[in-house]
Amino acid sequence: MQERKPVIIVAIVTAICLLGDSMLYIVLPVFWKDAGLHSLWEVGILLSINRFVRLPLNPFIGWLYNKMTLRTGLIIAVIIGAMTTIGYGLFKGFLLWFILRALWGVAWSFLKMGGYFTVISYSNDGNRGQWMGSYNGISRLGSLAGMLAGGILVPIFGLQAVSILFGISIFIGIPLILIFISNKKVTENTHTERDWTTSIWSKRVVRVLVCGLSIALLQAIFTSTLSLIIDTNYSQSISIFGIVLSSTALAGILQSVRWVWEPFLATKIGRKSDGISGRVPLFLFSLICAAVGYSLIPWELPIYFWIIIVLFVMMTGTATQTLMDALASDTAKVTSVITVMTAYSVVTDLGSALGPMLTYWFVNMENGILIVYLCSAIIYLAIMLSYRPSSRTEKVNVPSGRV
Repeated sequence: MQERKPVIIVAIVTAICLLGDSMLYIVLPVFWKDAGLHSLWEVGILLSINRFVRLPLNPFIGWLYNKMTLRTGLIIAVIIGAMTTIGYGLFKGFLLWFILRALWGVAWSFLKMGGYFTVISYSNDGNRGQWMGSYNGISRLGSLAGMLAGGILVPIFGLQAVSILFGISIFIGIPLILIFISNKKVTENTHTERDWTTSIWSKRVVRVLVCGLSIALLQAIFTSTLSLIIDTNYSQSISIFGIVLSSTALAGILQSVRWVWEPFLATKIGRKSDGISGRVPLFLFSLICAAVGYSLIPWELPIYFWIIIVLFVMMTGTATQTLMDALASDTAKVTSVITVMTAYSVVTDLGSALGPMLTYWFVNMENGILIVYLCSAIIYLAIMLSYRPSSRTEKVNVPSGRV
């Protein structure tokens, strides 16, 4: 338990920092005028730019983590994250928000890579999946609070007031880091320190990177369009069990449900994947379930049936994200921790950035959302095929099915 404590603390700090960012995915597609924006395409840019700025920054931040401690990187992340979230409440206009979202991208790079390095540094082959699941689950409780509170409070108190409140709350992370996180540096495998152009880039590594990019893109599409789909298919006010909800409130509640079960389900899935059967069978099953769910999401179905489908899709999201991160960590542990996880952070950021941007380019097309979700289902099936064991040699040479 003592070795697990840094993982838990980093996950809690990450959760606090995610408050403002998660809120925006629910409220900005509907309350974009309150931020001083003029069109929906600006929403797509703002929900994506924080990922794009991380693409060139991640290798540099990975190098910094090789020189400084986890504590230093996390404190930098908390300070920048708090100031940018407060800025959402103080400033209006596309240019200022563009700068704020870019700065948040810097903060998230420090947080995300710090979390990966913490899990890898303190775990082993027998518990890495479980601890990755715990980290993902606990950290996403910030998305629970951000989406739920944001979706409910912003229509009442306004975007500016809620943003300032969330930004001030982030400063709680500083004492947690100072008290519980030591000056431990990232431990690199001495036998795997190689040049970026050498054999690190094996077929296994490339597959992790391509599939990680694809899953990040597909989950970003779902997160950034759910309130828009509700607003389009079910009008701005929906009656659920006699309670009238706005589209943002329903989207916030639905997406927040995922973060309620995330700490438990992600941990359970991670622990199961640490067993003798390995991660791949669970991963393949979660991918095909995700493909089925995505193919149903954009249709105007009876509201209660549609909500069940959304919950099902979010469960597959928990599974695919946890298992993909664990597969990447397994690969990094036997190659190069900093190099592979830095590259993995870059490609997942790219996928998360492309998701909202590509989607909001398609929304004005006829049946644009439908096309996006059907293509997403096909991509999930392609990932499944790429991870299907292709030879007896591959099954034997990778311990516990971790291909």
